[in-house]
Amino acid sequence: MQFGSRRRKIINSAQTELYGHSVQFYGQPPLENISLTEFETFAVERLKLLKTVETLGVSFVKHSEQYSKKLESEFKNLNFPYRPETVSIEFEKRRKDHISHFILRLAYCQTEDLRRWFIQQEVDLFRYRFNDLPPKQKLEFLHRNNLQYDTISVEEKKALQDKLVNSSYAVSGITVEDQDFYKVPFQDALDLVRTRKVYLKAGYVYIPHQDIVTIVLNDFRTRLSKALALTARSLPAVHSDERLQPLLNHLSHAYVGQDYSIQKNVGKISLDQIDSLSGKSFPLCMRQLHQALRENHHLRHGGRMQYGLFLKGIGLSLEQALQFWRSEFIRGKVDADKFDKAYAYSIRHMFGKEGKRTDYTPYSCMKVILSNPPSQGDHHGCPFRHSDPELLKQKLQVYKVSPSGISQIEDSSFSLNHPNQYFVESQKVLGGGKDIKRETDPQQRSQENATTRASTAAQDTAAKDVAEMTEDLDSFFQDG
Repeated sequence: MQFGSRRRKIINSAQTELYGHSVQFYGQPPLENISLTEFETFAVERLKLLKTVETLGVSFVKHSEQYSKKLESEFKNLNFPYRPETVSIEFEKRRKDHISHFILRLAYCQTEDLRRWFIQQEVDLFRYRFNDLPPKQKLEFLHRNNLQYDTISVEEKKALQDKLVNSSYAVSGITVEDQDFYKVPFQDALDLVRTRKVYLKAGYVYIPHQDIVTIVLNDFRTRLSKALALTARSLPAVHSDERLQPLLNHLSHAYVGQDYSIQKNVGKISLDQIDSLSGKSFPLCMRQLHQALRENHHLRHGGRMQYGLFLKGIGLSLEQALQFWRSEFIRGKVDADKFDKAYAYSIRHMFGKEGKRTDYTPYSCMKVILSNPPSQGDHHGCPFRHSDPELLKQKLQVYKVSPSGISQIEDSSFSLNHPNQYFVESQKVLGGGKDIKRETDPQQRSQENATTRASTAAQDTAAKDVAEMTEDLDSFFQDG
């Protein structure tokens, strides 16, 4: 016990400088040894945190009270530092924050899409934490990271007071006297110059202390972008370690958000609602699959898997799914007997009623994008990743999206994690925050409640690895 106590003191002494502040630029990589279990745990929990940052950015106005409360709650749940405390209290949280960031760098430096996503979420996370710091600790952070921006003198501030008030957002004569203004080269504050929020003179901008976060974020983004490019160059050495390669690949493809499974939504929609819902609440990937199915009365196995699991997630029961696919396929070249022999089994398998009896979950956006890309004649995949930009624009125009709406979609800086998340959020907007409802007769409700209870009871024994489940499911979806 005494040995362990001495060891803790040595660690604290050696790393006080590294973890001396609750927010950092992650400039120095961790050098200590950790177990593979801790490696994976840290990585998964930070990934959950970043996914939460992304989801909250979609659901709430960033930095609103609701946004901040939800994010603070996630910090507590995952044991990450969220408020400035002393090093002795926060040491393990800051250590976890530091190490987990560098682990995800390894996982998310592999492609341009992954790097872009990682940078955006880390920047949003950094902004929240930096804005939560008291003014004194913000200044301390700037000094620790060699951001030695000069504050203007009292005399210069008085001389420029009218110009500072007129050009700075939410600054009055009284607040000019009470806060520092930083004199910064204009190229370091292009966002503020572009939006005309600061006073510009002789190549320098005068930034109130409240807006210094913009400069810090630009610096953080630039450093992280360069660091990810350097990390990508070292990947061959990392991938030579057989223990790390599969783990890192799994992290970059993993979905850690809500499980949009049948247990929660069984019987939530009726078959006669699907056509109208496809135009109002389906994401574009599912809308084009639905349209292709209605036009061709058939989908190849990739489309059936992607669309079938989505419909299951929004509330189609097994009986409804069998009726839906049978009624559509027999309008084409498949008769009822062939459908029952070649396709019905795979649908029951999807619902966990055949084979290993695994209750499969709908595909996340990452799964749609990275697995089984569409080829000629296919309709599955992600239109925003797998379609020609001009064809995508034409499709949006056909769906009566305005030119300004198309521009907003193309310039959007965030994305949803899951097609079923899109459906849920759409229904909330259309229903004023209420879930979609449908009237059912007592007998049908009784049957659906029984199905729900049975599915819920089986959930604890269901397999957790979506990738492995999908590979097994593929074999049952091959065309006859």
